[in-house]
Amino acid sequence: MEQAAGCPAVGGSYPQKNAEILSSQYGINLFLAGLLLTFAWAVHAVGISKSHLLSYLITLMLIQLLWMLWYLCRSCTQRRLIRDKDTHAGARWLKCGITLFAVITLILDSFKIGYYIDFSNCLSPTEGIFPVTHAVHTILQVYFLWCHAKDVIQSFKTLERFGVIHSVFTNLLLWTNGVLTESKHQLNEHKERLITLGFGNITIVLDDHAPQCNCTTTTLCSIFSQGIYYLYPFNIEYHILASTMLYVLWKNIGRKVEHPQQNKTPFKFHGITVGMIFGLIVLTSTIAIVVVYLIQIGGSKIKSELALTMFYLHAIFVLALMCTAGIVALLIYRLEDRSLDNSKNPARKLDAELLVGTAAGSWLLSWGSILAIICAQGHPKYTWYNLPYSVLVIIEKYIQNLFIIESIHREQEKVNDDIKTLRIVTISRGNTLSLAPLYKEIYNGRAAHDSGDIPCLFKGSICGRGNDGAGVAREETNQDNSLVMHSASDFSFCSRNSVTNNKRRILKNIAAFLFLCNLSLWIPPAFGCRPEYDNGLEEIVFGFEPWIIVVNLAMPFSIFYRMHSAASLFEVNCKT
Repeated sequence: MEQAAGCPAVGGSYPQKNAEILSSQYGINLFLAGLLLTFAWAVHAVGISKSHLLSYLITLMLIQLLWMLWYLCRSCTQRRLIRDKDTHAGARWLKCGITLFAVITLILDSFKIGYYIDFSNCLSPTEGIFPVTHAVHTILQVYFLWCHAKDVIQSFKTLERFGVIHSVFTNLLLWTNGVLTESKHQLNEHKERLITLGFGNITIVLDDHAPQCNCTTTTLCSIFSQGIYYLYPFNIEYHILASTMLYVLWKNIGRKVEHPQQNKTPFKFHGITVGMIFGLIVLTSTIAIVVVYLIQIGGSKIKSELALTMFYLHAIFVLALMCTAGIVALLIYRLEDRSLDNSKNPARKLDAELLVGTAAGSWLLSWGSILAIICAQGHPKYTWYNLPYSVLVIIEKYIQNLFIIESIHREQEKVNDDIKTLRIVTISRGNTLSLAPLYKEIYNGRAAHDSGDIPCLFKGSICGRGNDGAGVAREETNQDNSLVMHSASDFSFCSRNSVTNNKRRILKNIAAFLFLCNLSLWIPPAFGCRPEYDNGLEEIVFGFEPWIIVVNLAMPFSIFYRMHSAASLFEVNCKT
């Protein structure tokens, strides 16, 4: 009978597993077809134009729009039903972040529409249809993620798997398109800078995709064409964040939620002043360095070398601070005895995998620079700063990954057992007299400071502070049957609580500092400050085209790593 009862459950899992495999293969083939089309356009393949690529992307977005509308309509008709939710997925701060990136993406779409209008005489209609479709897609997708990112889908599972995975790979292809377009623009600027640095032995051929006609309004065309490339970093981050949130939704389809409840962990500025101050100093100085770098690089050989030296020295200092902060945090963890949460959590697992996977992009570039410095025959002075910089990039990511992954897997601190065993009973004429502060407040060391009602229990008596203490003492004198029962061991937690609070404060400051540092290190490569392009040494050792291919493949992962690390550290700060 037990086998008969179990058979349907076991057999029922096979169709769902097959649906997961089939949908993932569908998504991969969808992505590979788009990736090949993107590559063909990038290398000017015969018979492939930008209109073919944009038509493919428009078709994918329209299919996703139809699926999202169907899902939203079905959810509206079933809104009275109680649905399972994954409380770990789609955190509010993550939704706010993707909304900010989406708003800037909409500005980018408006610039593209204006650009198309100015060059409409020689541009394909798809270049005007694409930004309009993308804007509608962005608005609906953000709404969908705000309302349904936490859903654990239990109906129409096979159909939903295909719909969600289609959405995941559509966003990945849009991300790839944005990365390629932005990289081609950066590459053209980089080729022009190499001439000023004196690398004349490198063949300079600009990859030009500019329209072959005149603009109707020159001023607006200049604003649109230049502004588009400054907005691309936000568009890139938007699509990669959307794809990760949708991937978690796909992994949650048909899942049995193990822990439906989760304590809310709001972000608080209290107690992280030191970390915020140092982090803001790093952020401000980084913005200043990027501005100076972009002005100086390419101006002349001396100015370019000074800009590279300034960048390396600043980055070495910041990375050294981050390594030190990460080591201190790991040492604190080694001193604590807290178990890890090994429960099934798709969002947490994806975070850890993305941290290690995207860090590989920076590691690849760093090892390439180290080998170039070792193997090169001639070394301009500024290239020697690249050696400690590359080594620190490898070490810093290694330490930071350990800290973040351990932090997101640590169980949240629970109320100390000493609190649970604490018993304070005051009997007066058959009634129980309760103390003003709650046990939780005593444990956290925040016992109603404003009201002044802070009891102190010592040697079997209750004594107060100030006037309240005198009132309590008189009340004890007048009450003949008062009895206070407690044990000295019940209060041993006070000193331990103080140490624990100090550790938590240090960890929160470290998380806040690293959060702002990662935002700071996201800015330079996202906005064109890329010494891997500009120092020229790697191009001489590896060859111009091979090294540029390596940089163009690795740099998007390096940029995403910083933003993803910042998001993970924000979560660590909230949980600590």
